[in-house]
Amino acid sequence: MNLKRKWCNINKTVCFAIGMLIMIGSCKDNKAKKTSRVESLPYFNEATFTPHWLTPGSQEEKEFHVIPNFTLINQLGDTITNKTFENKIYITDFFFTTCPGICPKMTANMSKLQKEFKDDSAILLLSHSVTPEYDSVPVLQEYAKEKQINPNKWHLVTGDRKQIYDLGRNYYFVEEDLGVEKNEDDFLHTENFLLIDKNKHIRGIYNGLNRASIAQLIIDVNTLKSE
Repeated sequence: MNLKRKWCNINKTVCFAIGMLIMIGSCKDNKAKKTSRVESLPYFNEATFTPHWLTPGSQEEKEFHVIPNFTLINQLGDTITNKTFENKIYITDFFFTTCPGICPKMTANMSKLQKEFKDDSAILLLSHSVTPEYDSVPVLQEYAKEKQINPNKWHLVTGDRKQIYDLGRNYYFVEEDLGVEKNEDDFLHTENFLLIDKNKHIRGIYNGLNRASIAQLIIDVNTLKSE
């Protein structure tokens, strides 16, 4: 009987050890899924979004395309400039409050990002209105209240239409109509989200309507933080 009991105890120990190895392997697999496909994200400097692999901190990186200075107004009536995002990573898009099509879905996905990074002060969100003549501060404030937008995390901005369209088309490259000449009178409408690093470089473009793309954006933000 003692030999039988001893054998049973050995079996239990072996089973427990095997079970722990399976659990550890599973945890490693889950962790692996949350890492980026690369150790460092590429840089982008034009509308084709051809990736450039630069060394962070290098002279080439310092001379690479950056988002220029801007001055806009957020939903609280506060002035928003590049300094608002100094030493911050931010995610940006273009929308308008009366949009019946893609904007509600984009806003819902931005809300998911707000929730994901709610306790991370290094990450901010920036949404530009493409109808600034309508989206005044009170309109943006009401929209923010309706969508439960935290003004400390997520800035909805209005301002000079020419500046907003210039930023969208010539610096963020959010539109996909390559080779099509456009001016300020042509409406700017895009579902793209852009990831901007602490040095104002573009480090990623994502479909703001696509769940998998948003998941990848979250992963890439964490990769960018570790650079």
